Amino acid sequence: MSIFPFAGRFDPAKLFAFKGGVHPETRKFLTAECAIEDMPLPALVRVPLQQHIGVEAEPLVARGDHVLKGQPIGKARGPVSANIHAPTSGRVIAVGHFTAPHPSGLPVPTVTIRPDGADEWGPRLPRMHVETAEPEAIAARVAEAGIVGMGGATFPSAVKLNLRAKYDLHTLVINAAECEPYLTCDDRLMRERAEEIADGAGIMARALGVQRIIVAIETNKPMAIEAMGRHKHVPGYALQIKMVPTQYPMGSEKHLVKTLTGKETPARALTAEMGVVVHNVATAHAVHLAVRYGEPSISRVVTVSGRGVGRPANVRALIGTPVNELLAHCGGLVEEPERLLLGGPMMGVPIQNPRVPVVKGTNGVLALTGAESRDTEAMPCIRCGLCVQVCPMGLTPFELNARIKAGDLEGSARVGLLDCIACGCCSFTCPSNKPLVQTIQYARGKLAEEDSRKHQQEQAKRLAEARTARLEAIAEAKRAAMAKRKAEMAAKKKREAEAASGTGEAVK
Repeated sequence: MSIFPFAGRFDPAKLFAFKGGVHPETRKFLTAECAIEDMPLPALVRVPLQQHIGVEAEPLVARGDHVLKGQPIGKARGPVSANIHAPTSGRVIAVGHFTAPHPSGLPVPTVTIRPDGADEWGPRLPRMHVETAEPEAIAARVAEAGIVGMGGATFPSAVKLNLRAKYDLHTLVINAAECEPYLTCDDRLMRERAEEIADGAGIMARALGVQRIIVAIETNKPMAIEAMGRHKHVPGYALQIKMVPTQYPMGSEKHLVKTLTGKETPARALTAEMGVVVHNVATAHAVHLAVRYGEPSISRVVTVSGRGVGRPANVRALIGTPVNELLAHCGGLVEEPERLLLGGPMMGVPIQNPRVPVVKGTNGVLALTGAESRDTEAMPCIRCGLCVQVCPMGLTPFELNARIKAGDLEGSARVGLLDCIACGCCSFTCPSNKPLVQTIQYARGKLAEEDSRKHQQEQAKRLAEARTARLEAIAEAKRAAMAKRKAEMAAKKKREAEAASGTGEAVK
């Protein structure tokens, strides 16, 4: 019997969420059954003033100040920025620079606090009555609480809530895919705080003015799906709990929206242009705490995992907690890790200094051993095309890599350099171990640097031209004034001469 008539009844678009993607070994079993535990106060908390996309916050404290838990210590600057709050009570011992939780290891402005052990709260934000609150007031409260995207993007959440004024929105998607291997912090949060997450989603939906809320959860989280299903009714809304395929990078908001709605977001466009706004599940929980209880964003759940960790766990840690203290709380390192990452193994950032702090976007700390890491020795490209098959953006990573290596950044931009989402699928699947995503990221940074340099040169040229025009105008004004003065002097002399001539004739 032929299988072709049977196979022809299926629509491939319904079998596969989106083109490309990979299915790495999840290894979530290490922490999936580990309940969230609170970490004791660290000896020091180092709170960077740049924990978000946009402009860094302006410090509000000085060395020697005593601060209370939840007290503002950094003020947002500009439309895309975020407030920073003290994670605990204590004394400010430094306002300076400290190593950033970033591969560069460069220092960033940081407030260092020595906890006093009292963990004393300062005045909390006033509670809101959501049912009667205006959307603008809710967005303002979220901004006041310093909440950013806690899935890793760290975009200020209030900015996204205010998109209602610019776009015709109809759907809020709560991103609970958590597609990165090892990470289970969102899974545990849904299992243990489902009612609070649902309430936070309802609050954000009211702020956005949408009619529908979808909670998207990958199929490998059955207990989270069950927990959210028990709390899907919130005032004014009935949450739709939708299971999405376990496929990486399902957590990418454009691919998640494509899976849920069947609509593809145009290149370099926002999902809001299609009427959909996406927020992370941990962000929804943070909104609930801020609006209902007046708690700013000062802590988060972090998955500490990997074979290099003595006791993998899900830990609620204060923002600013040093990574080495987090690791020590989880049994320390059982062996020297091959890679120490903040985030997941696909998109996480490697760190060299374990003293760097946990920030608002840190959803995981991974200590991966040699057995968990791939061979890093790169070999020549064999033109197999696997990177093209798995790229969820439909790019040709091998061609991008070749153009970048040749120094053709403009050419690489023409074939999709700026459309890359840095998911790492190409590097994961490459049999030659080519660092494709790292090369692309380097090129994007280099292109941004060149664009910035061109902008500076153009700005300098405009300023120089404006200065030249201004000096010429001044010189012209001086010449005109001088000519006017000479004309006046000549006229004066002429009048004097005529007067003298008239006087001489009268004397005769």
